[in-house]
Amino acid sequence: MKTLMIQGTTSDAGKSTVVAGLCRVFVNRGFSVAPFKPQNMALNSAVTEDGGEIGRAQALQAIAANIAPRVDFNPILLKPNSDTGAQVIVHGKALSNMEATSYHDYKKVAMNAVVESHYRLAQEFDVLMVEGAGSPAEINLREHDIANMGYAEKVDCPVILVADIDRGGVFAHLVGTLALLSASEQARVKGFIINRFRGDIKLLESGLTWLEERTGKPVLGVLPYLHDLALDAEDAIALDNKVSQSKISIAVPLLPHISNHTDFDPLRLNPEIDLRYVKMGERIDNCDLVILPGSKNVISDLAFLKAQGWQEDINRHLRYGGKVLGICGGFQMLGNKILDPLAIESTAEENGERAISGLGLADFTTTLTAEKTLTQVSGTLTLAGASCEVLGYEIHCGHSQGEALKKPLISDLSVGALSTDGFISTDNQIVATYLHGIFDHGAVTSAILQWVKQDHGVQSVIDINQHRETQLERLAGICEQYLHMDDIEQILKAGVTTGNPP
Repeated sequence: MKTLMIQGTTSDAGKSTVVAGLCRVFVNRGFSVAPFKPQNMALNSAVTEDGGEIGRAQALQAIAANIAPRVDFNPILLKPNSDTGAQVIVHGKALSNMEATSYHDYKKVAMNAVVESHYRLAQEFDVLMVEGAGSPAEINLREHDIANMGYAEKVDCPVILVADIDRGGVFAHLVGTLALLSASEQARVKGFIINRFRGDIKLLESGLTWLEERTGKPVLGVLPYLHDLALDAEDAIALDNKVSQSKISIAVPLLPHISNHTDFDPLRLNPEIDLRYVKMGERIDNCDLVILPGSKNVISDLAFLKAQGWQEDINRHLRYGGKVLGICGGFQMLGNKILDPLAIESTAEENGERAISGLGLADFTTTLTAEKTLTQVSGTLTLAGASCEVLGYEIHCGHSQGEALKKPLISDLSVGALSTDGFISTDNQIVATYLHGIFDHGAVTSAILQWVKQDHGVQSVIDINQHRETQLERLAGICEQYLHMDDIEQILKAGVTTGNPP
């Protein structure tokens, strides 16, 4: 197997996009390719067919490689649930919640899981395209590193550094990063990619020559700024939504621990739908639909929602005939109460019990549990006189019970102990579901839009799978055009790792 690692000089330098593009390029060149990210920190995740959880970027990269996502593509996933702590997910399953200092000590064990996944993939694929995390020059995190050079040194693979010129200081980023690496790590870096360039390339050429002379390493290409590239984002939320002719307006409260915001991409990308994220200090108003999104810490985010005055905004929205949709954590917020007897998310108490009052918009209670539900499901959504197949996935802790759930939104579920999911309120103004990804399918989107606003006038819906495929092929074409792909392929071919662990 041949291994190539893409590291970045900063977070959001474009590593995920470059890896996705290279996965598709090498597949198109006839290789069998697997994406890999040793350690990922993200709230936007995906569920694999075998019921594991990985970062959204690795699921996208798997699609780019024309293979189904699997847990080995992202053996360690960290999902922050506070400023200093995160849920640690190993090989797709939640291990525990850890504070940063505890996890730092755990890294030696985590490396074993990383190496195990690496060598399993080495036995099956021609190419392993690896994405680093953050920057390899984070001195405070170098000890027991598994995300960047620690992994690269362990498996002995070459590295290409990516820097974002749009941030400014691109030469300082590249030279400074290289200078902070050890001698063996510097030797491992085989070249640079400059990302998000806009302007006249001739004005950059003297700088590229200087960089190559200064470092002795080649610039392997300069990728243009792709203004309208729209692929699943792992962390960054697209707050700007350019709408030419808005026919339905949707507001999504931007919660501190919002998760799986890619749920809304098919809506956000539709030029006839105005989807906006409501930020701290702003009001929820002037919209047809409010969507309460998923949350990694539903108790904390519900408290935040109330503190922002958004509960009053939502109540006013409903009084004037508006509609509300809750997804996963947003579903749980709609009920009477969220109980947390095991202190999964909080040790705070309300009226003598570990709980927080919900928004009280539907008669049910949620109890958070230690075991996380992770599954892909299908069922039948019935709403606004329409009935259609729905596909999605569940990622949540807790179970909801109560009178409101006797009128479900989705029935005939394919898996799980329950045959139904979610609810439709008696006044038909509120619906909710535990399923993520429901807008990926046009019939479901059309049914929900019709429920929100009869005769809404939206002419078409986004087929996110077709859209994603078009974007991936476009990205691969850009990589072929602007990167020195033959040189990169030679670097790749030199990155041979055995199929057996050392």
